[in-house]
Amino acid sequence: MAQTTNGRKTLALFVQHGSQPRNQQRTIKFGSYTFTVPDVYSFLYQVKEIFADEFYAFKTDAASLGANQPPGRNPVIFDCGANIGTSVVYFRQQHPSARIVAFEADPIIAQYLQDNLSQNHVENVEIVEKAVWTDENGISLGGTEADGGSVFSTEATRLVPSVRLRNWIMREPWIDMLKMDIEGAEIAVLADCADVLTNVQAMFVEFHAYIGHPQGLASLLNVLETSGFRYYVDTSQYRKSPLVNHRYRNNADMDLQLNIFAYREA
Repeated sequence: MAQTTNGRKTLALFVQHGSQPRNQQRTIKFGSYTFTVPDVYSFLYQVKEIFADEFYAFKTDAASLGANQPPGRNPVIFDCGANIGTSVVYFRQQHPSARIVAFEADPIIAQYLQDNLSQNHVENVEIVEKAVWTDENGISLGGTEADGGSVFSTEATRLVPSVRLRNWIMREPWIDMLKMDIEGAEIAVLADCADVLTNVQAMFVEFHAYIGHPQGLASLLNVLETSGFRYYVDTSQYRKSPLVNHRYRNNADMDLQLNIFAYREA
């Protein structure tokens, strides 16, 4: 993590803020950016994954994608589960001319998103304060705001407005990057979008398997394969003796979390 400039900055953040108590609002500087965060722990790992490890890095040039892109076309990015805006800030830094649509279901977190984009002068982002789902009838989410509400959580459940992602994808002739961190809804949403992903060039999906529910990984990967994607699967949640230890760090809700990077080859 410390081998790059952003890696060293991230390591310094962990040293400076890593011992802070959870779920307390703080203002933290990272390089030239200033973020107001509801939970330091979640933010530190967002910075590590996004800025140091560059989970969301992608290419937009036609040569690398083997696609016939119109000249002068601006990249299009869908950020599903934009949270407090760390990913949006990164996308704008890397792709200044991109058109970004940021979906965030939790109204409290959506306010952090608005504030962080404003104080970092990140403009021209369409913020949709609704959950990404398979219909527009609303969805019940539960769980803590800082880590994202889940359709599988029964804690602090509340009904939030929803959008059908399929409809949004169909409006776009081209989507360069579809980032999806929607806490368990990804299986149903991608299944609903299975036949309209042909205009999506790169994807990041954070996969979640909740205890007491089918894991569904095979069905999700099948959607990617049948849509023509190659993919790479990784996890930061390593555990020892997994055939004995069926929980990660005594997680009471999930027994598997994966990072799935999907892309089209030239």
